[in-house]
Amino acid sequence: MPYLDLPTHRLHYRIDGEAGEKPWLTFCNSLGTDLHMWDAQVAGLSQDFRILRYDRRGHGRSGTPVPPYDLSDLGGDVIALWDALSIRRSHFCGLSIGGLTGQWLGIHAGARLERIVLCATAARIGTAESWNARIDEIRENGLSGLVPATAERWFTPGFRAAHPATVKAILDSFAATSADGYVGCCTALARADLRDRLAKIANPLLAISGDDDPVCPPAELAMIAGAVQRGRHLSLPGRHIVNRESASRFATVLKDFLTAAVLPA
Repeated sequence: MPYLDLPTHRLHYRIDGEAGEKPWLTFCNSLGTDLHMWDAQVAGLSQDFRILRYDRRGHGRSGTPVPPYDLSDLGGDVIALWDALSIRRSHFCGLSIGGLTGQWLGIHAGARLERIVLCATAARIGTAESWNARIDEIRENGLSGLVPATAERWFTPGFRAAHPATVKAILDSFAATSADGYVGCCTALARADLRDRLAKIANPLLAISGDDDPVCPPAELAMIAGAVQRGRHLSLPGRHIVNRESASRFATVLKDFLTAAVLPA
């Protein structure tokens, strides 16, 4: 398995698609998931892109540095991967905290990005008080007690009933996440507020919401699209993990946006 060793932790990553002149596409996961959350998209996109996926610090097979973390730490991990792999520029697609990471990169490292896709995210997710309360709960009880509520927030009842194996695999990944890694990312979320800096993002940007997402409702994605210099928004059926609930449509929308010869100004 490929790893990048950094001073405080190692990052597990995976590359799909044949080497050559294809553009790079970097995927960034939600809180409490690993790189397999993008499996439904990779098969259909690896013919057109070289795809980089990775496990965020404290998640999956990556190492867990001592918390707390900051959003700049999460963005810095992406840049470290790009540098190590000699990726000069990449498209970027991130969901939830992955979308916040994408916003940070657009603000601070826009020259390393081509087009940006932000999914089921916001410029500020929740409040410091809500994240600190979750940290306290995890410290006391671990992540397993959060699974039922997470299932409710992440997937509609219809999807949970129709695709139990998919839902179970994602929730098993959630429950297996390092408590310190999860807490570290909660501290990053508690501090992150990019609302007053979105106008700095000049890259073409697509914001995708789940039309029934209780975590980051469509209005949050519409706000991002309206605040950046070249943004647009669309909504797909589903809740927070919209890339799995509307997997086929999500892949089509993503490919169309990333390969369009001309985008609206």
